[in-house]
Amino acid sequence: MLFADRLNNVETSAIRELFKLLGKPGIISFAGGFPDSALFDVDGIRAASQQALQDEPGAALQYGATEGYQPLREQLAQFMASKGAQDVAPGNLIVTTGSQQALDLLGKTLINPGDKVIVEGPTFLATIQCFRLYGAELISAPIDGNGVKTDELEKLIAEHQPKFVYLIPTFGNPSGALLSLERRKKVLEMAVKYQTLIVEDDPYGDLYFGEAPPPSLLALSASVPGSRELLVHCGSLSKVLSPGLRVGWMIAPADLLANATMCKQFSDAHTSTFAQATAAQYLQAGRMPATLNKVRAVYAERAQAMGDALRKELGDAVEFVQPQGGLFFWVRLTGAGGKESDGKLLAQRAIDQGVAFVPGAPFYCAQADNATLRLSFATADVEKIREGVARLAKAL
Repeated sequence: MLFADRLNNVETSAIRELFKLLGKPGIISFAGGFPDSALFDVDGIRAASQQALQDEPGAALQYGATEGYQPLREQLAQFMASKGAQDVAPGNLIVTTGSQQALDLLGKTLINPGDKVIVEGPTFLATIQCFRLYGAELISAPIDGNGVKTDELEKLIAEHQPKFVYLIPTFGNPSGALLSLERRKKVLEMAVKYQTLIVEDDPYGDLYFGEAPPPSLLALSASVPGSRELLVHCGSLSKVLSPGLRVGWMIAPADLLANATMCKQFSDAHTSTFAQATAAQYLQAGRMPATLNKVRAVYAERAQAMGDALRKELGDAVEFVQPQGGLFFWVRLTGAGGKESDGKLLAQRAIDQGVAFVPGAPFYCAQADNATLRLSFATADVEKIREGVARLAKAL
């Protein structure tokens, strides 16, 4: 069978391949990027779905507008306003089937084969795969604990004149990094200076552990004239409410939103109206703040436990920045004391010790750092985190 040439640009997800190994009994997994299903507000979602069927059963179960279910668009606009983006109207956003569909729509509407796109190094693996599928030439912008290095980013923008720049400013996947307020402003200023589109992916911004993070690029754009017209914001309920609802959204300039809506018509006609109606009822019921407070507290405790265990069990064999939110630790193996310094080799030995994680190399579009690895603390309780890190130390 002859397949499309575009498939030559991508390969199977390293994470999905790893999951095939997780059926081994007793494995403690730090591999997935999932929220903990034990924290889902099942009662609230059940009540919201029942209310959706009671209030508007026809609308909830029928085909719907490609742009999204209007009551949900209104609730999402209010949700964004509560986070500082005061001027988002329902018509400024479309509902997507998870924020990952928003990335696919950006690929369809913006990328021609050979177009240059700048992403963080490292970045979300599915983004690399998605943009390459449409023929993008990906350019890696280096990061540190404060997010993308804006001085380096500016050099890359000036040199390559990319079609757009893709960033996860708040608790990135896989890096866990938090872009500082100063750098956020510089990113927006660069967008205006070079007339370069910036894509802000923000699925983790509500999962902070103490002090709230700086405002999103979207919220800050009001203070940088001309930047709003050069900004796309992608959001999701997957990490804070339920991935199974597959509810995300994209806020973008009108012409881009119109073309994305057209392409979505070809993909799935619309995101599940029943899921959208359920999400709308949930947001309207006002349960989200309490849900967020609960998951923040649990994830904060687990993140602290993982950081403490890494310092205790692995010592100077690893380097990392303690995350302030999100779901991930980004760890670099130092090789100190003759310990393993290759993430892929360690991953194989770790499985034999009964613990799993994702090696860091696949998260780079270029110049991969093979000494890196991603650990998720979201789905393991504190005792399993301690035991899992102890097993990891044995594998070193």
